[in-house]
Amino acid sequence: MSITLILIGITIAISVWAWNDPSVMDRWIMNPYITAQRGQYYRLLTSGFLHADWGHLFFNMFSFYIFGSQIEQLFAYLFGGNYAIWLIAFYLVAIVVSDLPTYIKHRNNPGYNSLGASGGVSAVIFAFIMYSPLTKMFLLFIPIGVPGFIFGILYLAYSFYESRQGRGNINHDAHLYGALFGIVFMIVAYPGVLGSFIQQVGSWRMF
Repeated sequence: MSITLILIGITIAISVWAWNDPSVMDRWIMNPYITAQRGQYYRLLTSGFLHADWGHLFFNMFSFYIFGSQIEQLFAYLFGGNYAIWLIAFYLVAIVVSDLPTYIKHRNNPGYNSLGASGGVSAVIFAFIMYSPLTKMFLLFIPIGVPGFIFGILYLAYSFYESRQGRGNINHDAHLYGALFGIVFMIVAYPGVLGSFIQQVGSWRMF
């Protein structure tokens, strides 16, 4: 049974549950102020299983399915029979780590809320980019692909810029730090990936 599909199923079920029961949304959403005041640090994790609407949920889970399936195969190769534990731990820790900067930044702001699996999904995507940096990546509905390492550079730059601007309702910090966690994890768990990444990127030719 695919661990990726199990995590997707759990996320869909919890998101729908929270849409139909506002008390679940209130208890599990990432509100840094409440988290700090009440010591409810579980929100750093539970918020990763909540989504604002179907569009938000679909985008995250579609991305997770595409790249999570690839990472699941890689983890099976790297960690053997224990790959499921590694994959689940990697994804859950990524969600928490990606939320920590948001918690620190907004812990004195009672009106700030954040939710979504974006931090965990970003970690999965960047773990894949480290392993296969030349694989072409596409944005939804845009048929022009770019090598993963270029996509990654643009993604990190955009997330950093928007995080500094502080505009809109998207938690760009979660995207940024989730991506960085995915990079660091792959280098630590699979040290050979860094040399392979450099070699593959060095061999790339635009034309």
